[in-house]
Amino acid sequence: MTATADKAAADAKAAAQSVAEAASHLAAQTEKSFAEAAKRFEKVVSEGVEQIRAQSRTYADGAGQHLDEAQRYTVEKIREKPLLAAGAALGVGLLVGLLLASGRDR
Repeated sequence: MTATADKAAADAKAAAQSVAEAASHLAAQTEKSFAEAAKRFEKVVSEGVEQIRAQSRTYADGAGQHLDEAQRYTVEKIREKPLLAAGAALGVGLLVGLLLASGRDR
């Protein structure tokens, strides 16, 4: 009976060793897969960031052009009608002052 028990113990030990080797191999494959996935993810993210940078430059340039046009238009209109512009500035200043003053009352 001891021979049978010894054989069963040896078989169990071999099976445990086989399971440990398989687990080790699986862990190594998983680590390699995660490393590859991380590299792919990093590449995709960096490409996305570059696209966003390029688009934001384009939008910033366009916004700058629109601001320049608005500035030229405003300066032109102020030069055409300086009294109207001064009256509008006075009105806006008065409204802002009233809004600020009403906030203090609360």
